[in-house]
Amino acid sequence: MAEILTDPDGLADAMLSSTPPVVLDVRWQLGDPDGYQHYRAGHIPGAVFVDLDAELAAAPSPELGRHPLPAADDLQTAARRWGIDDGVPVVVYDDIGNLAAARAWWLLKWGGISDVRMLDGGLGAWKSAGFRTSQGDTEPRSGAVTLTAGRLPVATIDQLDIGARSDGNYVVLDARAAERFRGEVEPVDPRAGHIPGALSAPTSENLTGDGTFRSVAELRVRFATLGINDGDNPVVYCGSGVNAAHQIAALQLAGLRGTLYPGSWSQWSADPTRPLATGADENRSNEGEFA
Repeated sequence: MAEILTDPDGLADAMLSSTPPVVLDVRWQLGDPDGYQHYRAGHIPGAVFVDLDAELAAAPSPELGRHPLPAADDLQTAARRWGIDDGVPVVVYDDIGNLAAARAWWLLKWGGISDVRMLDGGLGAWKSAGFRTSQGDTEPRSGAVTLTAGRLPVATIDQLDIGARSDGNYVVLDARAAERFRGEVEPVDPRAGHIPGALSAPTSENLTGDGTFRSVAELRVRFATLGINDGDNPVVYCGSGVNAAHQIAALQLAGLRGTLYPGSWSQWSADPTRPLATGADENRSNEGEFA
């Protein structure tokens, strides 16, 4: 876990080192537009606010989805604005178990930064450990990092077409809540349901009750119950490619691989020519639960 996560004590020590990490606050949640205000009310000292909608995504469109991947040049401009230099570690966090911050983790790894970690448990863990928070804004110095896109794999909408899975070895995981997978509710996207053949794997099942990641052993069991083992490379999607990045992190923590489908359900459901399915995942008897 050390290569993907850090804990509050580890972050506090790193902040006092000769090469302190750039700390990014990715306060974002579907249906809550006030991430910046939450950040200003209290954040880890020195943390820079990152606007997920504006800085971790390109402009939304029906053709590409709600959070398309940003152009590498745009991501580099944002990363320099956050104060990132080449060779400098980065720590990201939020206040919802890294479900949003994982998007920054994945994107910066995709862009070529090797040392990017999530604060396990996020802001809640920092506060519970007794560390102080700051209010207002952090004004970072300008960085000079160079990013190159494509360091992590992605899948396109056409690769997710049912024909691509005809050999039975193309596993697709849907990281949304089980009720959205079943098509019972759809709060934001054009159609309800899921990509035919996908397996329901809610991202929330990666976490314990305190918002930290489950142990490696637990995560391996979780994915094994979905038929994912060493050597497999499932494609993961969610609503718009945000929570799915968290699933990629969980797979990596378990020593497994995973490929992100950035367009996710927001892109798929906006195309009326793409098929959809509703109802429970027949491959799981305990959909929405993991113990």
